[in-house]
Amino acid sequence: MRSSEKDLAARTKSFARRIIRLYAALPKETVAQVLGKQALRSGTSVGANHREASRARSKAEFVSKIGDCLKEADETAYRLELLADEEIVSRKRLEPLLQETNELISILVTISKKTRGD
Repeated sequence: MRSSEKDLAARTKSFARRIIRLYAALPKETVAQVLGKQALRSGTSVGANHREASRARSKAEFVSKIGDCLKEADETAYRLELLADEEIVSRKRLEPLLQETNELISILVTISKKTRGD
C-alpha cells in the first residue's frame, strides 16, 4: 500500500471515529437519533469501503468500491447538513466535520476520475 493510500485509510478511520463520537453525543430525541444513526452508518462505511477498494482484484472492482465510498461520504454530508438545518447540532460545531466530509468527497472524486481515465 502506497503512502497516500495509508494516509487516506487513516483519514477515513479518523473520520469514522469522529462520526461515532458525534452520534454518541446526540440528544435522545427520535429525529436526532434517526438522522444520527443514518450518519453513523454512512460515515463509518466510507472507511470500510475504502478498505475493500484497497484489496480490489481488478480496476473495475476498485472503481466500484471508490464509487461506494463517494456515495457514502455524500450521504453523510447530507445527514450532517440536516442535523445542522434542524438545529439538532449547531452548524459551528459541525463545520469541521462537514469540511472533512467535503474534502474526502473531493479526494474520492479525483481518485475515481484518475482511475477511470476521465
